[in-house]
Amino acid sequence: MRVMVAMSGGVDSSVAAAMMVEEGHDVIGATLKLWQGPNGEAPTAGCCTVSDSEDARRVAAQLEIPYYVLDYTDDFMSGVVDRFIGDYLDGRTPNPCVECNRTVKFSRLLDQAADFDCEVLVTGHYARTRRTDAGWQLLTGVDPDKDQSYVLYMLGQSELSRVRFPVGEQTKVETRRHAETLGLRTAAKPDSQDICFVGSGDYRNFLREHSASVIEPGFVVDTDGQRLAAHNGVVDFTIGQRKGLGVAVGEPRYVIDIEPRTATVTLGRKEDLATERFAVRDVSWVSGSPPAPGIFDVKVRYKSAPGRASVTPVGSGAGVEFQEAQGAIAPGQAAVFYSGDVVVGGGTIETP
Repeated sequence: MRVMVAMSGGVDSSVAAAMMVEEGHDVIGATLKLWQGPNGEAPTAGCCTVSDSEDARRVAAQLEIPYYVLDYTDDFMSGVVDRFIGDYLDGRTPNPCVECNRTVKFSRLLDQAADFDCEVLVTGHYARTRRTDAGWQLLTGVDPDKDQSYVLYMLGQSELSRVRFPVGEQTKVETRRHAETLGLRTAAKPDSQDICFVGSGDYRNFLREHSASVIEPGFVVDTDGQRLAAHNGVVDFTIGQRKGLGVAVGEPRYVIDIEPRTATVTLGRKEDLATERFAVRDVSWVSGSPPAPGIFDVKVRYKSAPGRASVTPVGSGAGVEFQEAQGAIAPGQAAVFYSGDVVVGGGTIETP
């Protein structure tokens, strides 16, 4: 089988490529150029740096597979960066990795794989797929500490039939051991934690550099509307934030609401963050159709523990009601629904 492997220059995608070679497939490696600065400069931190591309190229050479660099900077800017900026200016907390997967990696790249006559796209994500009589399923990765199914909830039947996640069947320790056995240069490479287009800097500075004209100062208030302090823009805040509020009232305070139209940030106590019900828009159902209303495990942040909740599909969205109130549910983040280790679907959180 002819396959394309998306090679980020990290250990996971390097081993994914090696596993495909070991299985005897006809393998092509590809690195995505996603971001460049105003003057054409490449990112210096996060994924997609020049050194990452070089690592991917050299791994591909060691595996003796063809290697390409694909320029998707325009798609990434319109589908990911512009949305990231817009969401923060609207008081939401976006997840750019979700949008990158939705608009670039599993749309444009799947088309590119087909253009190269590849039947399957392979990535280094820690997730799994399974084919059943009812269709394709998306499952959590074997390693619970590295599971990335949360950022893949938008994959439907068409995509799942054409993707594979080989390292999702093993732990991170096993992946690194595999890389060490093969002598891959990425074996001990640290995982990237930064947003590629922000790099090692502060995302707030990035937002100011790209949208300074529309960031307005305003006020921080308490739950009674009493002004506590002035601020320089709502982009400095996110729901659940405790530090860097510019306010000292003798006990912990948290951001519980952001109103971008009036540039107002409301602080409250931790218990004020507790939310039982919220709506989810633009829901993708892995099976292609919504399930009957029922009880599912729901994650509201990438690293959060799931909570039990009733999920009721409504039109293109869903209503969620937790059995126990959850804290810091932020509009703009993804809510992902699970049935055991199976991803049922997910969407974008609306105002709780």
